[in-house]
Amino acid sequence: MPFRALGLDARILKAISEAGYTEPTPIQSAAIPEVMADHDVIGIAQTGTGKTAAFTLPLLTKLAAITGQGPLRGIKALILAPTRELVVQIEENVKAYAKHLPLRVATVFGGVGERPQIEALRRGADIVIATPGRLLDLMNQRHGNFRALEHLVLDEADRMLDMGFLPSIRRIIKELPPKRQTLMFSATLSKEIETLTHEFQHRPKQVQIGRRSNPAETVTQWVYEVPKHLKPALLLHLMKDPGFNMVLVFCKMKHAADRLARFFESRGIKTAALHSNRSQNQRLRALADFKSGAVRVLVATDIAARGIDVDGISHVVNYDFPMHAEDYVHRIGRTGRAQAIGDALSFVTSEDQSALRSLERFIGRGLPRKKAEDFDYSAQPSAAAQPEAREREQKPRVLHNYSRRQGSSSGGGGGRGERREGGNRGGGRSRDGGGRSSGSGSGQRSRGPR
Repeated sequence: MPFRALGLDARILKAISEAGYTEPTPIQSAAIPEVMADHDVIGIAQTGTGKTAAFTLPLLTKLAAITGQGPLRGIKALILAPTRELVVQIEENVKAYAKHLPLRVATVFGGVGERPQIEALRRGADIVIATPGRLLDLMNQRHGNFRALEHLVLDEADRMLDMGFLPSIRRIIKELPPKRQTLMFSATLSKEIETLTHEFQHRPKQVQIGRRSNPAETVTQWVYEVPKHLKPALLLHLMKDPGFNMVLVFCKMKHAADRLARFFESRGIKTAALHSNRSQNQRLRALADFKSGAVRVLVATDIAARGIDVDGISHVVNYDFPMHAEDYVHRIGRTGRAQAIGDALSFVTSEDQSALRSLERFIGRGLPRKKAEDFDYSAQPSAAAQPEAREREQKPRVLHNYSRRQGSSSGGGGGRGERREGGNRGGGRSRDGGGRSSGSGSGQRSRGPR
């Protein structure tokens, strides 16, 4: 089915054609007609399948229709996303699809000054894309006119509705008109969270492509059983393969990500770190350098699991195995996007075996194993050269080292003297929207847009 058969505005069809997209993805073909028909929608599909376009294209068509009646008054569409990276990504897509439309787009997220965002709302915006924390701050200051809102989108709905974001979402929705269209999209949506959608939606249509727990089928997955102290050496050994040319590495903790990035830099491997302790400019620069190939490795916490939409990632490495199966699905979904092939490697210690078994039950199959002793460690770095050992040598042991709670990500409490990114499973309400992120879909040029 071509895009023109979906009833989209001609100016939008022109924009996506100019971008080189010719055929919608399955989630787009299934969801766009339901959104166009004014239904509330729950959309579930694997990462990299074009979910962002599945809700933005029909919404833009609806807004284009009413712009013909004169200038819009008040904000008509609000898109909520869990991280600033995802907000920026959605904004880029919306502006690309709406390039021939007279629509105004504003973004609202933490980590930067409020004043430009307040001014953008004051000047007037037709579409607002925001993280919940900063938006709630501005709404409490009476910024933004949402009385005429007609469309609400929760992107990465499972994250938005978990116990960390739910209070903020409820407070925001309380200020919105009850008569509206509400759309929820995600790669995973648990049965428990699905029951909460009935609080915000009216008789929603559910559109599901594939099993909701499945990782992308184009990703080859391996488990490496390795003692904790050998993880740096194993990763360094694997990086000798030139095929590891664009590698995304996930750590549980912010400081661990920094240590690992410094370790790789000391070995001559260009590396950047991405987590909520980094400023917005640092985060944007890290992503830009990774996209351009200026750095070979990006070491990140789960803040990046759903917000990175980068073509060509060759490998995702779970340096620290995720506690929750949903996080695994989103992490490895950063590769193998838009039907491209990719590899996902997970380092599993004896402490991770229970989480690994839970993951295999979640995805419905076992994952192939490799053992650390199968590799040549003749070039193994000495203990003093390994990042964990160097950190122990440089820092005296302290009884208490309370770090400021930041971000909102998965995972339980962190190690001694350091919180995991985001604290508890609910993640906390980060003002910068630095929670687990989702990838919205990435469209293949020969198929559909993001």
